Amino acid sequence: MDIFNPYVIALVAAGLYMAWNIGANDLANAMGTSVGSGALSLKQVILVAAVFEFCGAVFFGKRVTSTLAKGIVPVEQIRMIDPHLVVIGMLAAILAAGFWITLATFYNLPVSTTHSIVGSVLGFGLVSAYHGIISYSEIHWSVLIKIVASWLVSPLLGALVAYILFMLVSRFILQKTDKPFAVEKKFVYLQTMTACYMAFAHGSNDVANAIGPLYAGLNVLGMNGVQIPTWIMVIGGFGMVLGLATWGYKVIQTIGNKITELTPTRGFCAEFATASVVVLHSYSSLPISTTHTLVGSVIGVGLAGGLAAVDLSVIGKIAVSWIITVPVAALTSALIFTGLMGIGI
Repeated sequence: MDIFNPYVIALVAAGLYMAWNIGANDLANAMGTSVGSGALSLKQVILVAAVFEFCGAVFFGKRVTSTLAKGIVPVEQIRMIDPHLVVIGMLAAILAAGFWITLATFYNLPVSTTHSIVGSVLGFGLVSAYHGIISYSEIHWSVLIKIVASWLVSPLLGALVAYILFMLVSRFILQKTDKPFAVEKKFVYLQTMTACYMAFAHGSNDVANAIGPLYAGLNVLGMNGVQIPTWIMVIGGFGMVLGLATWGYKVIQTIGNKITELTPTRGFCAEFATASVVVLHSYSSLPISTTHTLVGSVIGVGLAGGLAAVDLSVIGKIAVSWIITVPVAALTSALIFTGLMGIGI
């Protein structure tokens, strides 16, 4: 593979841009509870993410990357017809998802980067089917159904685990002490540990959103070997940490301060629940939405204090952004793919 090939440069640049977006939006979601509860400062969160997000991405992110690279659209069949189409399609998918996440981050909305890239890859597949390159039945609908099902289950599971965990903490610890402030102070240390766990879990699952399509495109261009090279994982990990450090504060404010009041005990429960659900899905190779799972977990600990403790207006805005993400990403990807083919790139 020629690293100076314009297509290689374009794919790597787009992958880095997508990873930066994931850091600014999705990783910011993951770390927002630590900042919102006061357990960690923004600078400390960046340091935690720099180590554990990077490790999760590089050492445990290959399973989900393979699913996004080849699991939704029949890449090998398109490659046999015209390898060039795979490269352009994956480039369009990365750019479409990146543009949408940039817009969402600008408006402080925690959207799902997983939804964005899955929708974008699907948009490429649908255009390919429309032009007769593949048939609609050759799109891997069964894999897509599993992914969508995991999106529905993960926030409910996160909310349930977080709710139960916080109720246990409340009943057996908070209600049995006359010094709740001292307990909260001790939970700062526990939440520091769950922040590390959360960063590792996020890196293991969401790095695929940036480098899955990147890997698929580079593979067509002659990258040797079936295994995903470590340097590609490094690009994803580095880009996500950079995104959090440079622009993540906007979404951190939404997750950490606007849904419900967070204390170290609540933040600990939300992070532990989310990280556990995400790692479970990473092991099963399914790309789930860390955003959905974390918001579900934050709502879960909020509901433990009663419905009035949750800001339903903020949740409503987040829910709308979730609903429109897949169709918007798919349409944008289809338009970019069609446009790139039309101008002969």
